[in-house]
Amino acid sequence: MVPRVPAPSFLRLLAAVVAMASACSAPEPGEPATGDADSTVQPAGNFRERTYERNFVFTTVNGDSALVVPWFTSARSRPGGVERTARAWLARGDEWEAFYDQRWTTPPTRVPARLLPHDNFGLLVGRDDAIVGILYHDGPRELELSLTDVLMEWVDNRGTSYRLVEAGLYLGDQQVQGLALDMSRVRNSAQPPAGDWVFLVSGDSLQLVLESPERADPGTPGAYRGWARLDFRDLRFDSLTVDWGELRAFQPARQDIPVAWTLTSVGGALEGILEVRTAEVQAGEGEGPVLPVDALFEVTGTITIERRAFPVRGLFRHTRE
Repeated sequence: MVPRVPAPSFLRLLAAVVAMASACSAPEPGEPATGDADSTVQPAGNFRERTYERNFVFTTVNGDSALVVPWFTSARSRPGGVERTARAWLARGDEWEAFYDQRWTTPPTRVPARLLPHDNFGLLVGRDDAIVGILYHDGPRELELSLTDVLMEWVDNRGTSYRLVEAGLYLGDQQVQGLALDMSRVRNSAQPPAGDWVFLVSGDSLQLVLESPERADPGTPGAYRGWARLDFRDLRFDSLTVDWGELRAFQPARQDIPVAWTLTSVGGALEGILEVRTAEVQAGEGEGPVLPVDALFEVTGTITIERRAFPVRGLFRHTRE
């Protein structure tokens, strides 16, 4: 059971504080104030660009109607500053709504991975700079995500982390309880692009994260790995194969995209099938006849672990060049 999240009026008060702090150009937590000798970070001669991802995905756990709110941020450190993006969507029923999409640049910093508020995007920060709330306000429209107890955390040897967190969502006057995935990963300019990832839930019984650390061709043996929370137990799957079960043409990018998958692990410890329920797909920019694809799929299906079949639903993040 997700604990009661703070009252909306309390969150709105905190959002105002965050907004005012941002408007006054306050320094980032833990950094020197503006004007200090060390407040401007000069890039070293061996500077290497890095991209830091911090993504949050809220989903309901129970009920027939799924509500999914992905909130993606990135920070790309460059010699002259940090290029930042923040994007958010609301998937409800059969509709996807992209309600936030901002890009901006901040000065060089020692901690480019730290999230910063911007425009209508606010943050609530707890102890040790932990993000405990995300806020969006645009006139009468309000969306507030409260992150509470961490149920499980998975960290790989590259520093990528996935946290499964109890969460509550305020959407106007509606309060919804559920779970959130708090994901962070980093890539430098010499590394290949990061691969796809999946967040699935089956009520309170099973929560599952799958990822491909690097972009891989479909069906590549062992290209994926996974972590699961099954009946409060922590499980790990080090070698998974994900095949595209069905493709459909996406004309804006002039290439096919998957709409169904089969999942298998070495030894058969995990098996599953997934299919797209709703999708938000965009074609990127490029010079060639085939354009990049950036897709969010709301998926449903069945995952079998320990000979137990679980109906699942969740988010499949897919990108292709």
